[in-house]
Amino acid sequence: MEIYQYLNKSNCRECGDQTCLAFAGSVYTGRRDLNACPYLDDEIIQKFSGESDGQPTPEESRYEYLQTLKTKISKADLAEAANRIGAVYLKNRLQLNVMGKAFSVDTTGRISTDIHVNPWVAIPFLNYILEGKGIAPTGNWVSMRELRGGKEFYGLFQKRCEEPIKLIADTYTELFDDLVHMFSGKKVTQQFESDISVVLNPLPLVPVMICYWLPEDGLASSLNLFFDQSADQNLSIESLYTLAAGLAQMFEKISHRHGS
Repeated sequence: MEIYQYLNKSNCRECGDQTCLAFAGSVYTGRRDLNACPYLDDEIIQKFSGESDGQPTPEESRYEYLQTLKTKISKADLAEAANRIGAVYLKNRLQLNVMGKAFSVDTTGRISTDIHVNPWVAIPFLNYILEGKGIAPTGNWVSMRELRGGKEFYGLFQKRCEEPIKLIADTYTELFDDLVHMFSGKKVTQQFESDISVVLNPLPLVPVMICYWLPEDGLASSLNLFFDQSADQNLSIESLYTLAAGLAQMFEKISHRHGS
């Protein structure tokens, strides 16, 4: 994902891969060199393609990107942003709810919250402030692949987001009760003929619905995440993926509590 952020996302195929995301994966696993992309600056190629000395780890790159976003926040008009996305602006601080918990960021880019936040959640939070259009949810639920640019991400989304959450749900079906209680979510009428449907609000205008189908008549269980049709107008597809991956990590921590 860190490599993908630097690509122009044109899917030109001049590198030999079908998509920019596939190329990023090939670079990450060592099957291709970064300089196979004809549109990358030499500085970026040097940064990621050098010898192991000085080459940033994914965690370091993610931290660097987070710092870049904080710098952008420090230069943004937070009062305007609060009005645009329906947040509260008071005493040089923008505040909104993330997973039902109060999050705020000040004019220096410093994030404050009562719960632990990993970069997978902090990055979409800041991008939401910077880029969100404030479009209200439509009530129409769609899969990741139905959103703008989502087809390219769907395979990775299944592997990093849906499959880990399904594994947790298979072991701890009562996890959904915890999600509702801890993160101000709600169980809703079963959607798409699922056995359990839960709606969470990781960001005020970006609801996520989790649908879980129990195993039945020899068929394996299944789980899918759905977004409101307006989601890609309030967050880029990259941030939506990152947000879902962050949710999966948070749910894993909750599942450990069940296990103990």
